[in-house]
Amino acid sequence: MSDIINNQRRLDPQDSLVVLSGCGTSGRLAFFMASGFNRELQRLNYAPVCSYVIAGGDRALFSSQEAPEDDPTLGALCLKKVSEGKKRVLFVGVSCGLSAPFVAGQLDFCLRHPDVYIPVLVGFNPAHQARKEPIPGCTLTFHSVVTRMEELAKTQKAFLINPALGPEAISGSSRMKGGSATKILLEVVFSASFSRTGILQHMRSYEKALDFTYSHSEEIAALMEAAGRSLQCGRQVCYLGWGSLGLLGLIDASECKPTFGADIRGFVSGGYKELGNNEGDLTLMGPEFSISHDDFLDGVLPRLTDADTVLLLYSHSGETSAPSRSGRLRTESACVLTAFVFSSRQREFSTKLLLNAVSTGAHIFKGKVFKNYMIDLQVTNSKLYRRAARLLQKLSGHSESECEEALLKAIYQVDKLSEDIATCSLETHTHTAAKAKKVVPLALVCLLTGCSMKEVESRLEQQPIIREAVETCLKSS
Repeated sequence: MSDIINNQRRLDPQDSLVVLSGCGTSGRLAFFMASGFNRELQRLNYAPVCSYVIAGGDRALFSSQEAPEDDPTLGALCLKKVSEGKKRVLFVGVSCGLSAPFVAGQLDFCLRHPDVYIPVLVGFNPAHQARKEPIPGCTLTFHSVVTRMEELAKTQKAFLINPALGPEAISGSSRMKGGSATKILLEVVFSASFSRTGILQHMRSYEKALDFTYSHSEEIAALMEAAGRSLQCGRQVCYLGWGSLGLLGLIDASECKPTFGADIRGFVSGGYKELGNNEGDLTLMGPEFSISHDDFLDGVLPRLTDADTVLLLYSHSGETSAPSRSGRLRTESACVLTAFVFSSRQREFSTKLLLNAVSTGAHIFKGKVFKNYMIDLQVTNSKLYRRAARLLQKLSGHSESECEEALLKAIYQVDKLSEDIATCSLETHTHTAAKAKKVVPLALVCLLTGCSMKEVESRLEQQPIIREAVETCLKSS
């Protein structure tokens, strides 16, 4: 694969392209790495040849856009559009669980056009565990796509990179191990394609970065607690970053709402100019799309108190004036202000580990994790709907049908399912769930206590920390 990338960058950029694509975390990392690879190619006096696709378009860089993840046709159309006119395209689709229909549609499109596309699948499950459920509206399954790719991989007409990582520390949160492994794998492959340094040596540099980061575990733990206290009392956690570290702050912050049902905000110096995304400035789409330091200084800073936490993220190289430029923050804010300065070669990887630890730990303090599961996840697409149903089975011990019934009752806020609700499509269920709150906690407590939906809702409202609310309800049942 490194050899193919090496050949791609030597071809006329008018004819060749490398496309990175994914959904959610994987799509955000596709954007981040495509941008980084292009900068590195330009530094080496090569034309940029990388592009990215993310399910839901650029708004998915900052907010949850799960519905497009279920659409394989949309995935294929997006790939076709970005690679139009190219004679040779290396497509890298990332799906940590080998499950995203959006990516399956893109891989299938590549397999049907082998004269132009070389497909690469990156994921972290064994091939036989790829999702076998039929994708609504087409005859594909992710498993059938993987099976075809495995056969073509024997002649290097396709590539499957799928080391098994084992379970995530927080079940289902692929933004952590899955996201980090995606970054390592693709950066190592791309680096090896234009460097004489061996792959093993590249890998060892990440190991050093890992050791360096966790040698500061006490400081990271203290920061987790500070951020957790801010979230517990309904205050804010903000990342204020410069350069690529600021972009990683944006990515980590954008993942908190769909994962935990809570907000952390990220801001980057230069805003959309620094971001360099396909669709340009998205500020007019809403407050969550305001990402520049000016947006922070004008819209957030005046409301900060000593109960808020702000992290400054910058490196020694090229950003030495970052602290002085944040002078207004230092003089006007009473918030908990922490600066992390990175100087190692793998500062991006260290930053990702730090931010994942802080945001995950803070939400654990807030009570958003119950028995190592994300208890308040948003049920906004088929993947998350099925994850919620499996979670209810795991925690309640009830049957699959009972858990799905409880999930639907929580989504529609009813004690008895009507025939209309029971016969609605999965798309209708997830669309309705996107507007509901505490869907999984409501369903779980209803299953285990037999209480009415209104009674459970009242109990949960009395305790703002969801983990403790669930535990209290279960003890009193």
